[in-house]
Amino acid sequence: MRNLLLVLRYDGTSFHGWQIQPNAVTIQQELCNAYKNISGKDENIIGCSRTDAGVHANMFCCNVRTECNIPVEKIPDALNFYLPPQISVYDCKEVDFDFHARYDCKGKEYIYRIYNGKYRNPFYENKAMFYPYELDAEMLNTEAKSFIGAHDFSAFCSADSEIKDKVREIYDCSVTRNGDIVEIKVSGNGFLYNMVRIIVGTLLDIQRGKIEKGTVSQIIESKNRDNAGVTAEACGLYLNKVYY
Repeated sequence: MRNLLLVLRYDGTSFHGWQIQPNAVTIQQELCNAYKNISGKDENIIGCSRTDAGVHANMFCCNVRTECNIPVEKIPDALNFYLPPQISVYDCKEVDFDFHARYDCKGKEYIYRIYNGKYRNPFYENKAMFYPYELDAEMLNTEAKSFIGAHDFSAFCSADSEIKDKVREIYDCSVTRNGDIVEIKVSGNGFLYNMVRIIVGTLLDIQRGKIEKGTVSQIIESKNRDNAGVTAEACGLYLNKVYY
């Protein structure tokens, strides 16, 4: 037996997130099917996170404990042969047998991409949120700094979440512009359900004037989901980096 760390990227548009679900096509199911084709066995593939339907990943890590003896350098090509074109494994290495992709994760970085052009661009369809209105990236970058630090992020978590400990530490939160593309980058030791999308929605509501500038800290302190902004669309969100 050995424990393999697989690193992949995917376009989540056509999938119902990472985790296997009945009557739904998911990233985990596609990867398990591909792995069975190369190993001959059903294997338990453990993911680093549960991305939602329509969310993408530039870097997603998972591990599998397996008797498969294919050399690690050949496994990405072997899996990619069976995977749909929206999913690609680009690295594989052997790790300690007790390594766990989710529980050993020390932090993650997410990027939320907004296409801020006047007209829709088909090349960004399902890859970025279309926002054709004024968007002041410098102002929002200033507002975003209020998220940095260890806080109870109850106000930035989906109301139906059952997680009781909602304290998370945000290492950095920034907003940058490159032409018509505005990126919101958030890194931290962990994230609650829909947390990044609610952070983005809150920043956009500040831009719209629905939330007053300079009040992010007050919203955090309130621990009230009703005080934060809308949940931004899934299509602009990317899991960008995973730290171990």
